[in-house]
Amino acid sequence: MKIDRSDLINRVREMKASGYTYLVKITAVDYKDHVDALYFLRDISKGNDAILEISLDPKDLWVPTIIKEHTSADWYEREMSEMFDIEIKNRGAPRLLLEKWDGKSGPLRKSFAWGEDYIK
Repeated sequence: MKIDRSDLINRVREMKASGYTYLVKITAVDYKDHVDALYFLRDISKGNDAILEISLDPKDLWVPTIIKEHTSADWYEREMSEMFDIEIKNRGAPRLLLEKWDGKSGPLRKSFAWGEDYIK
């Protein structure tokens, strides 16, 4: 279901209260004209899955953290931040997933330019 990023935390809380207690994955998809942040949730007792989709402008890439709602969001948010250049608001100082990362841009973005700087 498509939601606005300002509704993310409340929607995740509501879904958790209604049985969607398992965070399966958080990822993103770059469509050149926009980036979608995707949150996959599961209701284990009923076997139901739900996807929360947030469309982001490539010039305004940020979402709020959901670490307080799902501590397992830690690695997924770090990955989304590093690989897609999506800022995770209210998260604190994130540790990098990659040991040596120059942070020039997200390598999973379509705008990422491989070149001499990344080969060395």
